Parts: sequence; structure tokens; C-alpha cells
Amino acid sequence: MPLLECRNVSRYFGGLRAVGGLSLTLEPGELVGLIGPNGAGKTTVFNMITGIFPPTEGEVLLEGRSLAGLAPYRVTQSGIARTFQNIRLYKEMSVLDNVRTAMHADRGYGLFDALLRTRRFGAAERRLTEQADALLERMKLSARRDEMAGSLPYGEQRRLEIARALATAPKLLLLDEPAAGMNPSEVGDLLELVRGIQRDFGLTILLIEHQMSLVMNLCQRLVVLDFGEAIAQGTPAEIQSNARVLEAYLGKVATA
Repeated sequence: MPLLECRNVSRYFGGLRAVGGLSLTLEPGELVGLIGPNGAGKTTVFNMITGIFPPTEGEVLLEGRSLAGLAPYRVTQSGIARTFQNIRLYKEMSVLDNVRTAMHADRGYGLFDALLRTRRFGAAERRLTEQADALLERMKLSARRDEMAGSLPYGEQRRLEIARALATAPKLLLLDEPAAGMNPSEVGDLLELVRGIQRDFGLTILLIEHQMSLVMNLCQRLVVLDFGEAIAQGTPAEIQSNARVLEAYLGKVATA
């Protein structure tokens, strides 16, 4: 059974069609790139999957179950986590607390325990802190655990956002332009990081990215959007030589 299915999904904003009739399937363990020119509808696809904007038409299914009507936090609890093109950390909170906050859906205690600081509360908080520290170690952020998230360099903020997404224990991770604003060295580090977390956490990953060197070296399969429609799907090698993709990115290719 596919992990994720988008069945003929469309999204309209008034009379403007942002995505039209998209069908997309992700198998467990795949690492797939969603690419296309600016304004092609890529982030709208992420927003439909995560419940921010429900599809105007069609449906999204996770492991065969429809996500229709679920609020974004319910979608996250179902097993889908994401990062954003513009980093959305709690910048006035510590690095550690940014990760711990994402874990509190599975905190293991109730309001009574929290108010009275019961033994159950203490044990659960220690467990969450240990799990958060393990994630920070994996993301090479342990030395920053007590610093404010907003004080981190840009590349480390990106890694922290990924750590926070992983803290929700997802089955599917959506990465929205994780290499945006990074220098070539940081992009190379990111490539190895994403490969590593897919392997170590057993994740399925859907990636939006404009850095073609990253996409071509990282993704097993690519889906190309243009004006809200999927114009090509295939391996990186197949996409590189696809005439419709070249036209979407470069304009009409002159013929001799």
C-alpha cells in the first residue's frame, strides 16, 4: 500500500487555480523531489497534504486513510511532519525547548500531573528531555542546546527545524526548500544529513528544492510541476532530458 496518495487534487483561490488535477503517490521509504519554476504550486501541494488548505477537489490519503477535514495538528499526529520555506522556530525559546515542544503530544501525563508536579510528570519530562537531547546530538546541535533558537546561524536554524519535525516521530517528512540561503558547503552537508536521517529514521521524504545539484544527487524520483500541473515524473536522468521540463524552465527551445 502507498504511504501517501494525492488523488486528482486541485486547489482554487477564488478564480485562480494554484494546483489542478494532481495525482501523486509515495511508496514507503522513497525520497522524492517536487520541483518546478517559481509559482508552480509546490508549496500549495504541501499545504494541502498537511491540512493548511484543504483540496478544493480530490483527496489526500495516508496509508489508505483520508485526511479530509483534519486540522494540521491532527495531520501531524497521523504521521506527517514538515519544515517551511521561511524558517518558523520559536526564536525566543531555547534550542532544547524547541524540540521538546514538538514532543508534548506524547507527553504521558495530564493537567493534574503538571500542576502538582507529580512523579509521573517528572519521569515523563526527563524522558522527553533525553529524547530531545538525542535528536540534537544527531543533528550536531548539542553544543547549542541552551542557546536561544534565534541566535543560531542560518544553517543551524535549518537543522533545528528538521530536528523539531523529527521530534513528532513522522512516517512522512516534507522538506520545503531546506537548502534555501545555504552556501555550497552547507548544501553538501545538508545532502548527507537528509540521506542519513532517511536511513536512520526509516522515513519517506518529499522534498521541494530549487538547488538542482542537491535534487539530482539526492532524490530517487522527481515530479515536475508547471502552472499547477504535473508535466513529468521520472528518475533524475529522465527528467534532465525531458523536453517539456526544459521548456518550463528555459522557455521554448528553438529548433533548427
